Amino acid sequence: MSVNKEVKRITTHILQEMKASGEKIAMLTAYDYSMATILDDAGLDVLLVGDSASNVMAGHETTLPITLDQMIYHAQGVVRGAKRAFVVVDLPFGSYQGNSKEALNSAIRIMKESGAHGVKLEGGTEVAESISRIITAGIPVMGHLGLTPQSIYKFGTYTVRAKDEDEAEKLKTDAIALQNAGCFAIVLEKIPAKLAKIVSDSLQIPTIGIGAGPDCDGQVLVVNDMIGLTKGFKPRFLRQYVNLYDGILGAAQSYIKDVKAKDFPNEKEQY
Repeated sequence: MSVNKEVKRITTHILQEMKASGEKIAMLTAYDYSMATILDDAGLDVLLVGDSASNVMAGHETTLPITLDQMIYHAQGVVRGAKRAFVVVDLPFGSYQGNSKEALNSAIRIMKESGAHGVKLEGGTEVAESISRIITAGIPVMGHLGLTPQSIYKFGTYTVRAKDEDEAEKLKTDAIALQNAGCFAIVLEKIPAKLAKIVSDSLQIPTIGIGAGPDCDGQVLVVNDMIGLTKGFKPRFLRQYVNLYDGILGAAQSYIKDVKAKDFPNEKEQY
């Protein structure tokens, strides 16, 4: 009888231990089964089904249009592909801001219908009540501070947040409030590296940075940007590890050429 060696699933407890031991947490976004399978095989600790799917999968200018149903659809595929990684799903714009009951209902739908392991939502003290309520139902919550893309029209720009003292102080207060509300981790997006270090050192829970310097407890990037699928998007914080845009473009052009030249399929490629 063959014995299946069980893959050990990453949990919030393991992420907490990683912070305590100084091991960095590696997180990327994923939006479908195929990509989730590859990233899980690579050994990612956390896969984020980000509302950035609104941009990179659906072509919207902002993250605002994506719906709860669409997020659940993306999450279902990612959960099926992830055997080891902890899967977190963004609560999309409009699914939690109204009140804590709506936030809880949205989080429950994500967990029940996708099988994900936790949810993420943007905001500080103003969403602390919603976070507490979701956690009371046994659902792990990841926070998100700094540049919060769902508030883009309030900010009016995607530039670095919390550069001035007032905003920096609010971010520190918000981070403690999210920890006290029960968040298991907090994403810090596009804030000064020095501030990210202060916040990370002040918290018992892990911080995950994107454009927030090296002192966060982990890092996250949008996978489509990291593998060069998105053309022309090269912010300072992005390190592109491969250029798939040109690779796929070249493959498609070669395929077109072979079809037009009647070179594909050849004798070996037919029945």
